[in-house]
Amino acid sequence: MHIHILGICGTFMGSLAVLAKSLGHQVSGSDASVYPPMSTQLAAQGIDLMEGYAAEHLQPRPDLVIIGNAMSRGNAAVEYVLNEGIAYTSGPAWLAQQVLQGKHVIGVAGTHGKTTTTTMVAWVLEQAGLQPGFLIGGVPQGFDASARLGGGQYFVVEADEYDSAFFDKRSKFVHYAPRTAILNNLEFDHADIFDDLAAIQKQFHHLVRTVPGQGQILMPADEPALDEVIAKGCWTPVATMALVMSGQAQTGASAPVWQAEALTQDGSTYAIWHQGHCYGSVNWPLTGLHNVRNGLAAIAAAAHVGVEVTVAIAALSAFPGVKRRMEQLGIVDGVTVFDDFAHHPTAIRTTLEGLRGRVGQQRIWAVIEPRSNTMRLGAHKDGLAASAAAADQVIWYQPSGLDWDLAPVVADSPVPAQVASDVAAVVARLVAETRPGDAVVIMSNGGFGGIHQKLLAALREKSGVVA
Repeated sequence: MHIHILGICGTFMGSLAVLAKSLGHQVSGSDASVYPPMSTQLAAQGIDLMEGYAAEHLQPRPDLVIIGNAMSRGNAAVEYVLNEGIAYTSGPAWLAQQVLQGKHVIGVAGTHGKTTTTTMVAWVLEQAGLQPGFLIGGVPQGFDASARLGGGQYFVVEADEYDSAFFDKRSKFVHYAPRTAILNNLEFDHADIFDDLAAIQKQFHHLVRTVPGQGQILMPADEPALDEVIAKGCWTPVATMALVMSGQAQTGASAPVWQAEALTQDGSTYAIWHQGHCYGSVNWPLTGLHNVRNGLAAIAAAAHVGVEVTVAIAALSAFPGVKRRMEQLGIVDGVTVFDDFAHHPTAIRTTLEGLRGRVGQQRIWAVIEPRSNTMRLGAHKDGLAASAAAADQVIWYQPSGLDWDLAPVVADSPVPAQVASDVAAVVARLVAETRPGDAVVIMSNGGFGGIHQKLLAALREKSGVVA
């Protein structure tokens, strides 16, 4: 079968393409913006990519078109599909029908940490010899691609609350029917499709309604928004999880079922407690207490499918990470450049706080592009200034299409900040003002004009380093 994917370079759709190719289908795809790491992953898989959404991309006629949720009526390719009567479906519907049937699905949902936690669960199950299938909304380290069919009964999927398609406004995760469901956290996001937090909670309730009674729901013990979801109705056992600081692990009947005891401020070492017993400690290169929570959820999910806790601890201690999640891109003349996908105030804050715990008093430069649909609508603008407080210098990048002014964010900033609208100017300033020991964190959910490699190249040129 020839499958064409509209929006193929999105993290979810690109992963679908990999699965479709693995099933033996001929796969092609179109996207308005083709950039790494997804574009390079797809090229390595031998998948034909086309720039833009021209009707010609659908000639010769494919057998099926999978339409990404970024597509809307009026799009030339979408209109061609409808007018020509070409069979079409949404990404999550195709995944559920063609891949997830008969599998024990482990779904990872939440506002933050889905990609990282999904990768952690897949990594732990892989190290335990379970050969899981997975679909990750990013490009993981340690695996050849962001998705695979796997060789066993388990499939780990990033369970996104974003809508499925222009013709199906339900959240993606409603299609998946996970038997093990991780609900990491819940805040207001995706202001382009949800009016308020209550609208998102309704979708999470729909997810809860699909989890079997013999399954398990894993959720934080300190997340009121999720407590309200469960209060709407739950037919599945719930195991609570909590992050505690060193020396504060609880025992007894009232203690959370799972606890991660942070033994260091930066989250690089933490002990795992289950039902009052400590099973050992994870020691890994990741930073941030938010990642400790992610790791705890991964271990708890793995335990639900039979992985020994000690095996999971050992696996996470060797966890290689995910591209674009505090990914260290290079060190030039003592300046370390990181790439991070954070695009929500909470994610920005926790990521920078984690790095602060790691680098101590060394300077942190945060270069932040508020690019997501929610950011463009200004839904989180009041929380942005405080979100970067752990940095020493902040450069807020004003992308085209941002309909509000970043100047008030700079005015309210607790640390030195400025607005920029030119990538070359940002690179020039960083090259001129950074010094050995500094860390530069570039935060965006897009390509950001190739700023990452431009900065590294400029730093090498300044220092006389040959790439």
